[in-house]
Amino acid sequence: MSDPHSASAPFTLGLDFGTTNSVAAMAREGISELLPLQSPHGPDAAFRSALCFWEEDSVAGGIAAEAGPWAIAEYLEYPQGSRFLQSFKSVAANPSFEHATIFERRYRFEDLGQTFLAKMAARSGGLLERASRVVVGRPVEYAGYRPDAALARQRYDLMFAKLGTDVHYVYEPLGAAFSYASRISEPATILVADFGGGTSDFSAVRIEAPGAARRCVPLGHAGVGIAGDRFDARIVDQLVMPLLGKGTSYRSFDKVLEIPRGYFADFADWSRLALMRNRRTIAELEKLRKSALDPAAIGRMIAVIEEELGFQLHEAVGQVKRDLSAAEHASFRFTGGGLSIEADVTRAQFESWIAPDIARIEEAVDRVLTVAAIGSREIDRVFLTGGSSLTPRVRRMFTERFGDDRIATGGELTSIAHGLALIGEQDDLAAWSA
Repeated sequence: MSDPHSASAPFTLGLDFGTTNSVAAMAREGISELLPLQSPHGPDAAFRSALCFWEEDSVAGGIAAEAGPWAIAEYLEYPQGSRFLQSFKSVAANPSFEHATIFERRYRFEDLGQTFLAKMAARSGGLLERASRVVVGRPVEYAGYRPDAALARQRYDLMFAKLGTDVHYVYEPLGAAFSYASRISEPATILVADFGGGTSDFSAVRIEAPGAARRCVPLGHAGVGIAGDRFDARIVDQLVMPLLGKGTSYRSFDKVLEIPRGYFADFADWSRLALMRNRRTIAELEKLRKSALDPAAIGRMIAVIEEELGFQLHEAVGQVKRDLSAAEHASFRFTGGGLSIEADVTRAQFESWIAPDIARIEEAVDRVLTVAAIGSREIDRVFLTGGSSLTPRVRRMFTERFGDDRIATGGELTSIAHGLALIGEQDDLAAWSA
């Protein structure tokens, strides 16, 4: 591949804007390479989809920001003086999300997205903003309750506008399909199963032999707004929520009522937990604490929110989930905000907690085969990608249906970006655009 840093070497950019991590790749003359992004520990392909804000008098507007691994570094240096946001992609299609209040300033989704993208571009040495064409991945089904795809598209358009006028959107599993096609030389009908942080997306694709006029032909798509973050929420619900007052009651005049479940739903959602640190919510929780039958539990919830411990909780949950992918038993450990939790967890327990989510995901697999009008036996390969595809229960879902010999993996965090960049070089780009 020619030097992409050269002004005379145009390239297409594939951008996988993920719920947990974002990855970029550049393609020229049929070859795709990951875009190295600066981190505190050296170049890295994966850029954490996170933001950190803090007050800084020397910055215009008085609020400074960082993104990716730099956001994590800033947060760890000064946690209580920061606002750390993660998984904010999950609110893209949510009509009830109007803005996030950070240090009394309101940030719309597109404001958060533009800030994130600007910081990511700066860590790319400017390459992120120099592509001749940009292909951005989007989920088949957005996360959230009754997601509004048209609203998400409007917000995406505003977020990615600075990357140029030639910006296209492609279903994320199609990017992975195109990446997988570059690895094989025989025709095949494949099912791509992309498991990220916010969504699980599926595409059935017919791959023709190299040299065909059209190498890849999409057959059908389906998705569901359930993936790794929902699995995380199940862990939080089982191991943390009982100590924060879930299921307990408060006194209202002469009645004893259950504490509203909405607070616990927000707490277990990474995209909303940090946003609970605002005057209104804290005031509501303080009022609730005074009337709660277990005020200490509500006090612990307030402490976790005010002490900005969402990142540490996320890391503890992620660690036990990874441990359970490698072993039948693991220990969950979290300390902070008046909590000290150490609990043994078995893989069987975890799989029982996520069973309703697995059922919903299996329904989406059924839908994609129905839409594509093909049966399981007609699938030659199932390509599993995305970080949550490493969860044993997720993989077993496919081995039980398709057989272990038809499962293909690799590039779980990077395959989508690779494929999106290659799609950007296609003449029939409209056939891929979503």
